[in-house]
Amino acid sequence: MMNETKALIIDDEPDIVELLSITLGRMGILARGALSIEEAKNILRQDKFDICLTDLRLPDGDGIELVSFIQQHIDNLPVAVITAHGNMETAVQALKAGAFDFVSKPIDLEKLRHLIRSALKVSESTPEKQQGKKADLLLGESPQIAQLRERVNKLATSQAPVYISGESGSGKELVARLIHQQGPRHKGPFIPVNCGAIPSELMESEFFGHKKGAFTGAVSDKAGLFQAAHEGTLFLDEVADLPMSMQVKLLRAIQEKAVRPVGGQKEVAVNVRLLSATHKNLETLVERGEFRQDLYYRINVIQLNVPPLRDRGNDIKILTDAILIKLAKQNSIPQPQLSERATEALQGYSFPGNIRELENILERAITLCEGNTIDVQDLALPSDVQGNAAMHSASSPSTPSAVATPVAQKAPMNSANAFNNYVDDVEKNMIVSALEENRWNRTAAAKQLGMTLRALRYRIQKYQIE
Repeated sequence: MMNETKALIIDDEPDIVELLSITLGRMGILARGALSIEEAKNILRQDKFDICLTDLRLPDGDGIELVSFIQQHIDNLPVAVITAHGNMETAVQALKAGAFDFVSKPIDLEKLRHLIRSALKVSESTPEKQQGKKADLLLGESPQIAQLRERVNKLATSQAPVYISGESGSGKELVARLIHQQGPRHKGPFIPVNCGAIPSELMESEFFGHKKGAFTGAVSDKAGLFQAAHEGTLFLDEVADLPMSMQVKLLRAIQEKAVRPVGGQKEVAVNVRLLSATHKNLETLVERGEFRQDLYYRINVIQLNVPPLRDRGNDIKILTDAILIKLAKQNSIPQPQLSERATEALQGYSFPGNIRELENILERAITLCEGNTIDVQDLALPSDVQGNAAMHSASSPSTPSAVATPVAQKAPMNSANAFNNYVDDVEKNMIVSALEENRWNRTAAAKQLGMTLRALRYRIQKYQIE
C-alpha cells in the first residue's frame, strides 16, 4: 500500500469526522481524524497526506490559522475548509489564506467528491511535473512580466476565484488560459464567455441552460455555459457588462455551486473554477451602485493585474519578433524585418490597444511593405508618432503606398478599436474600387494601389472579397 492516498480530517465533531472518513473510504482514500488544530499539527509533522479537510471553528483556534500553517510549512498539500451554511465571508477569507476550496454544512457528498477529485489532481502535480507547463506564452523579460508569470504559476494550483484586471488587449484571456492549463483542471474544458456579447433576454438561458418548452423556441433541453465548463474553468470576460438581474443569479450559482435551468424544477450541481476579467474599474462601478458589492467580493478573492504594453520596455521588441514569425508562417512568406525607423516608432508608441493592437499593426504592415522590410510608413501609426520617427532619417524618406496615406491622415483615434476598424474599412473599399476599375485584373489593381501582388492577394483573402 505504498501509494495509498491519505487524507487528514480536522473537526471537533466526531460524527462529521466519521461521515467524511466513510465517504473518503468509498473513494479508496485512507482517512485519519484530528479534533483540534494542535493535534492536527502534530499529525502533520509525523506523516504525509494528499489532502486535508478542516472545519473553520475549532476548540483551540481558527481553521484559517491551520491553512496558513500548511501553506508555510508543508509543500503541495491542498486544504479544503468546511464552513457554516451561507457563511461566504469566512470561506472567502480562507481562500485568500491559501485554501484550495470550501464545502458548506450540511455537507453535500456529491459536491464533496468533486472537490476531493480536483484536490487530488493538485496533490499529484509536483513542481517537477509542472516545470514543463510554465507560462512560456507570457513573452517578455520585463520585471512586470516576470512577476506575472510567477503569480500565474502559483495561482494555477488553487481553486480560488481570480479577477484579472488590465486594459483592453493586454492579454487577460491568455493569462486565464494559462492558469487553466497549468492547474489540475487542464484536461477539462476552458469556456470563455464575453458577457457583453450576450443579449440580456438570453443571458439566463445561456449561462444556466433551459428545459424543453421553457419559452418560445426552446424545442429541446439545452445545457448552459456552467454545465459546459463542468470539471473545467469558466472565464467570464467583461464581467462588468452583466446586468444587475443577472449578477444576483450568478452570485447564487457561485455560492451554491449549482444552477437551475430555465423552466427546470431542480438544481444541477456544477464543479467549475471561476476566472473573470474586465478592462473597466470594478471598484468604481461598485461605488456607483452599478455592480453588486457581494458579487465583487466573491469573484475578487485574488486579483491579478496584467500590465499595459507601454510599461513593458523592451518586451515590445520581443513580442514584435514573435508576432512576425507567426504571421510569416501563416502566410507562407519569409519573415519580414523592421527598419530602424519602424522599430523606433513602435518603441515610442503608447499602444492604447496593447498587444492586440500591435498584432493588427504588424499584420497590416506586412501587406503594405515593399519587399521584405517594414518601414515606419507601413505601420500606419498616428501621424505624430510616425512623424517623430521620420525626423531621424528625413534625408531618405520612403514613399508611402496609396493605401497607407489615407489611413495615417484620416483615421479617427478615439480608441484603438475604432482606429483598427476604420483602417480595415478604408483598405477594403479602396481594394474593391481598384479591382472594379481594372475589371478584376489583380496585377493591374495592385499596380494602381502601389502594392505588391502578394499583398493584394493577402488582403482579398483577409477581407473575403469575392
